[in-house]
Amino acid sequence: MKNLKHSLLVLFVFVFISVNAQEKKKYKIHTVAFYNLENLFDTINDTTKYDEASPIMELNQGLRAEAYKKKVKNMAKVVADIGYEDTKNSPAIIGVSEVENRQVLVDLVNDPQLLSKDYGIVHFDSPDKRGIDVALLYQKALFRPIETSSHELLIYDDSSRERVYTRDQLLVSGELDGDLIHIIVNHWPSRSGGEARSRFKRVAAGKLNKRIIDSLQSIDPYAKIMTMGDFNDNPINDSMKEELKTEADKEEVKLKGIYNPYENLYKKKGLGTTGYRDSWSLFDMILFTQPFLEKDYSSFRFYKAGIFNKSYLTNKEGRYKDYPLRMIDAGLSGGYSDHFPVYIYLVKEL
Repeated sequence: MKNLKHSLLVLFVFVFISVNAQEKKKYKIHTVAFYNLENLFDTINDTTKYDEASPIMELNQGLRAEAYKKKVKNMAKVVADIGYEDTKNSPAIIGVSEVENRQVLVDLVNDPQLLSKDYGIVHFDSPDKRGIDVALLYQKALFRPIETSSHELLIYDDSSRERVYTRDQLLVSGELDGDLIHIIVNHWPSRSGGEARSRFKRVAAGKLNKRIIDSLQSIDPYAKIMTMGDFNDNPINDSMKEELKTEADKEEVKLKGIYNPYENLYKKKGLGTTGYRDSWSLFDMILFTQPFLEKDYSSFRFYKAGIFNKSYLTNKEGRYKDYPLRMIDAGLSGGYSDHFPVYIYLVKEL
């Protein structure tokens, strides 16, 4: 498999260079990514949140600082690596989830592995009962936020009618090297209690996401919109197919439609971003609207989507072989997240 991937990469580079040579065109390429950082919590007990459930807070107090430093370092390594092999740069933009507060993001972007990238942060505190949030990181030299907003997901338990407190959806509009794009960062409600029992929560999240997209398209039908995140659903579930009405094939995407490049990776190749009970799920995705698919490369267009599942991110043996290597499994010596990151490449003619 590694040889095949290498061969395909070489072929891509050869074709890309050949086309450029024939047409005397040059392109710039940026990585846009998403990563569930799995419990990036600090070592301070926040009495307003249920943060005691995080692995770091469950450690003896004397071990927490060491574990936190290792966690930040490991997350920074992954962020720095995503897309670097092809673009020689870390992601221009990366959405993240399962972060406790702004300070853990400040610690992350100031890690020596990321410091030179000068990442900015867009973050709002959400009402999630565990205190976990979503955020957007961006290289200040490449992306300029223009407008940011947080959109509350109001859902209620079917039996008790009590509100279910979960993550907001983060909307960031800004310019990527001069191109106006809109990015929604998500972490939809989990499957706690079972997929069927919790489905209504993710369907509600899908409806909110679609309303945000529709509001942007009502202003500009040609708006370039991405929605990314840990959706806690697979590409074929109702929240994707019925609510967002995603398409697996580029040719089927109409002007206001949404393309999901991960659907065929899941259905045809059996790939996933997280494992549970001996099966893969592809919960982490980056979806986007039709204008990213046009053939005019005078502005940024979609080139490729992938799952960043490098060997160092995986378990090497045992029951969970090839699954994401979690820090809780590896102890203080290593480990990353229970999710693989996902990414897309955008290209633009110079």
